Amino acid sequence: MNKIVLKLGGTIMVLFLVVLLPLGYVANQIFTNFYYSQVQEEVEELSQKYALTITSMENEKFLTMFKTLAELTNKEIYIIDADGKVVAESGVQITNLSNKDIGLLSKGQPVQKKFRDAKAEVSYLGSGYPIIQSDTFKGAFFVLATINDVQEPVDKIRDLLILSVVGALFLALGFTFLLSKKMSDPLIEMEKATRQIAKGNLDIRVDIPSDDEVGSLGKAINDLALETNRYRSNRREFFANISHELRTPISYLQGYAQVLKQGLYQTEEERLQYLSIIEDETERMVRLINDLFDLSKMEEGKIDLQMSSIDLIEVLESALFKVKIELEKKGLTLRSQIDERVPYIEADGIRLGQIFTNLLGNAVRYTEKGFVSVKVWNVDNKVHVIIEDTGIGIPENDLPLVFERFHRVEKSRSRELGGTGLGLAIVKNLVELQNGTISVNSQEGKGTRFLLSFPVAQ
Repeated sequence: MNKIVLKLGGTIMVLFLVVLLPLGYVANQIFTNFYYSQVQEEVEELSQKYALTITSMENEKFLTMFKTLAELTNKEIYIIDADGKVVAESGVQITNLSNKDIGLLSKGQPVQKKFRDAKAEVSYLGSGYPIIQSDTFKGAFFVLATINDVQEPVDKIRDLLILSVVGALFLALGFTFLLSKKMSDPLIEMEKATRQIAKGNLDIRVDIPSDDEVGSLGKAINDLALETNRYRSNRREFFANISHELRTPISYLQGYAQVLKQGLYQTEEERLQYLSIIEDETERMVRLINDLFDLSKMEEGKIDLQMSSIDLIEVLESALFKVKIELEKKGLTLRSQIDERVPYIEADGIRLGQIFTNLLGNAVRYTEKGFVSVKVWNVDNKVHVIIEDTGIGIPENDLPLVFERFHRVEKSRSRELGGTGLGLAIVKNLVELQNGTISVNSQEGKGTRFLLSFPVAQ
């Protein structure tokens, strides 16, 4: 739990820091440069005004007035003559005024730079403007602002920015915790659910919090539990049915074999009857084993189909011939409506015959009176086949399950009618493996109709 929260929270915090730190640095630089520029413009403007105002370098009243102005504006003044000698100052001693600077001033150009007062160990942001009288360079007027005075508001702004960043980080931390918690809780719940599923608790379900990818994952876990539970139930039923289907014929074989071995029969006719039962039960077991083998190969995708262009009508007529005797025994009518012009289909002839034999055999087996009908026609590049009977039919509730393994509407009649419960499951698999479709409609007591469709061979 803690790991995923820490990972999500750490990732989000890193993103916040990646955004906030450069933003704070840029904001600090912008405010610092802006304030320095404001102070620089101010001292430039004052030095120019004072230099243009001064009329005499020897008038003490003027010099005193400028010193007073320096105190009122919280600035320092520094006045030099044409030779660079100090005429007046407000308590500063500039040490880095060079001859080059004086040369620029003598040409009428102002000088802006950082000045140093070596005695007071103070730096100034200053501007010097030349004093020109009668087109003659008389000196220069400097206005200075201490770096400390400039830096103080900049430091306050920086402190506010740092305080804002720290506050934003705390808010981000709280937001990150809540967000990571909200994102991680469903994942943790899913992790617990999957562990329960792995332990065999297939009734557990995950609450789906949203319709996003997390919700989709939760739905997938629920579907997994549902399908696994269904698979487990089907497997249990499968093994139970297998045990039942094998136990019954084996019991018959064992019982009648003992009767014959011990000579517990009265007549030769009775002995032949017992042998006939043994033969029937043996055939039943062989049929069941063959069906299981076929179904297993189909579900594993290992069945080998020999696909080729097949005449469906020829295969169907062969299957009809096989059930003809049973039809006549029961007195059932065979109705056929076959379009002889239907095109070939791409299929495995042997497996296609297995499909028709199974469906026709079921139709005869579960029909006591009436008819069995077969219809074949071609439309929309597909060959359609209907196999219909007037037998006992299938209840509506059982229709969705008729293609399930071992499903029988009445399990008690399997002995009498000889079904294994695998025939329709095999039919459905074989039809789909040959690119076909199969559906069923039925009414209890009225009959059943199977519709098959196969694409025309190219």
